[in-house]
Amino acid sequence: MQDHNTPIDVATDAHPNPNIPNTRGSIWHRWEPHVHTPGTVLNDQFTGADAWERYLAKIESATPPIKALGVTDYYSTTTYERVLKARADGRLKNCGLIFPNVEMRLAVGTVKGRWANLHLLVSPEDPHHLEELWRFLSRLSFPAHEDRFNCTKGDLVKLGQKADGRLSGEAALEKGATQFKVSFPELVSLYSESAWARENIVVAVAGSETDGTSGIRDASDTTLRQEIEKFSHVIFASSASQRDFWLGRRSANIELLRARYGGPKPCLHGSDGHDHESAGRPDGDRYSWIKGAVAFDSLRQAIIDPAGRAYVGPNPPFRASPSQVISSVELKGAAWLQTPTVELNPGLVAIMGPAVPARQR
Repeated sequence: MQDHNTPIDVATDAHPNPNIPNTRGSIWHRWEPHVHTPGTVLNDQFTGADAWERYLAKIESATPPIKALGVTDYYSTTTYERVLKARADGRLKNCGLIFPNVEMRLAVGTVKGRWANLHLLVSPEDPHHLEELWRFLSRLSFPAHEDRFNCTKGDLVKLGQKADGRLSGEAALEKGATQFKVSFPELVSLYSESAWARENIVVAVAGSETDGTSGIRDASDTTLRQEIEKFSHVIFASSASQRDFWLGRRSANIELLRARYGGPKPCLHGSDGHDHESAGRPDGDRYSWIKGAVAFDSLRQAIIDPAGRAYVGPNPPFRASPSQVISSVELKGAAWLQTPTVELNPGLVAIMGPAVPARQR
């Protein structure tokens, strides 16, 4: 038997023999749910003719390794599609999950003079997820200039041109993205009406005071802030105090969270990188960890069990003394056994097999 004094790789669940599937059970993997790429619609600080090559190399060499990547952009999936093409060409082999993160601004201000940001984390499991996502987004609208603009690239460009007639193309798109604000009541209504959205979109809201719900402090907006947080499945926040709050460990207990916000919620954190230096490198090594397979369904499970399956910190939680945890069991003299070496999850408490009648023991 091997104990956990030997370092373990928390970022992989592969069996030493690649022909044998994982038997270890759920373990922690690093997720990067909020990171931009070269060509991001707003605040693109990725420079150089080799911007994409440098970006891909940065993500590939990240430590701890990034296993799930949320490619983020404002009202757009163009960069997500480019990342998918890069993976099809052989890049990002360690990223077992790549999904779109559509960032949008709510028509709700913060104390820092910004707008509260909401994120749509979209499951890539549906082969038609991009088509369905755009069907959903196109129903969002923004009234301005005696007209109504939908959340499509064409209408965002037109909105940008209405705001500044000198602009065209990508410059007009960028301007339009800064002007378009999502009506929260409209978003809630459209989401509730769409079975596809409810099944495939996880809603995350920023928790900071700069562009998140912590910055919605006007007394008249108290109910609106609570409704936004109740509607969201995930809080993008990295501080221990916020995580404790959303797990019911502070001023609000579990019962109050359920009554006011629909229950406890997982906190996740991304680098929000807009340049090569910060991409995949969150401040203070505040990495996001999710326990489970590298699959979108693990995020859904973390929403159900935020205390046990989501964590933000330099390393994933380890609740037992390493010297008292068995890492693997090797059975000798059993030629009939297909997997004589069994990797064990640190949280495993029992190994069960068929019951043997007492007279055969």
